[in-house]
Amino acid sequence: MELRKDPITQSWVIQEDGDGGWPATNACPLCPGQEALSPRTTYEHPYGHPNWQVRVIPHLRPLYRIEGDAHRRAEGIYDKMRSLGAHEIVVEHPDHHRPLSAQSDDHVAQILRAYVSRIGDLKKDRRFRYVTVFRNQGVLAGQDMEHPHSQITATPFIPRRVVYELRSAQRYFELKERCLYCDIVKQELMGQSRAIEWDDLFLAFCPFASRVPYETWVLPAQHHCSFEEDLTTWEKQFHFGRFLKSILRRLETVAPAYQLVLHTSPNVHAKFERTGHWQSLADDYHWHIEILPVLRSPSKSYSVKEVYYNSLLPEVAAAELRKVGMEAEVKR
Repeated sequence: MELRKDPITQSWVIQEDGDGGWPATNACPLCPGQEALSPRTTYEHPYGHPNWQVRVIPHLRPLYRIEGDAHRRAEGIYDKMRSLGAHEIVVEHPDHHRPLSAQSDDHVAQILRAYVSRIGDLKKDRRFRYVTVFRNQGVLAGQDMEHPHSQITATPFIPRRVVYELRSAQRYFELKERCLYCDIVKQELMGQSRAIEWDDLFLAFCPFASRVPYETWVLPAQHHCSFEEDLTTWEKQFHFGRFLKSILRRLETVAPAYQLVLHTSPNVHAKFERTGHWQSLADDYHWHIEILPVLRSPSKSYSVKEVYYNSLLPEVAAAELRKVGMEAEVKR
């Protein structure tokens, strides 16, 4: 594996030199009793207990390797480096057939606690500029193992889309001395046409310029730039776990497959960060989760791929998802 940088778009691309195959085994390496098939545990709840509920392990076929340095180098005008980083699997439940949305509120909170712990730990490593969590549910979304799980990656670069967000948030703050995301929260709560669910702590809504049908963002109603520093108490982890589970249940009624990604603040203590570069980060950035449902219907293609096509207005999508919640309440 090596990372190569596109000099035009500034994107880092993972280049694989192997066959991309998985270790041959008939047993699920994430199930209880099969721990010997997976690498050593980096996090476990309850710790050291044979009847664990949540585990975090290094990925069986990692995209990033934690050993050594990035070894940044040039090839003519091009930049490349080793695929340095961390790639971990969060085994969300011992039950092989229980998705995140079907787990108890308490259990989902324990998964969030594992995220907080691992992100905080990985950010102590100054080689890593960005740490995030993502979850692919369903074959259409790229899920590579049946057992319910999510993944954590730490990289020596900040992903391009996050860089765009950071720059936009910083420019908006310089212009208006307000957080762009906080202003979005206020507007979405005021109009409510794109809002799906909300309370005093969190908001879920379909973005104004949604990229795909039913695209949903979940973010704290009160300002905070860092996921792992915001969700430090059990009360907040429990509350957010219940809120997130409700949103996933709504989405699964229209799109069982989805891709979920956490957008949080970069590692300000990373080795290559410029002094003062993140001076206003705590004020201008706002952590959030982006969920992109994957539908079976093909999307229209364009020669310029970055121009997205969405066949469903976000206002219509949000209304449909709100209705799902009301119908569930009536059935109770």
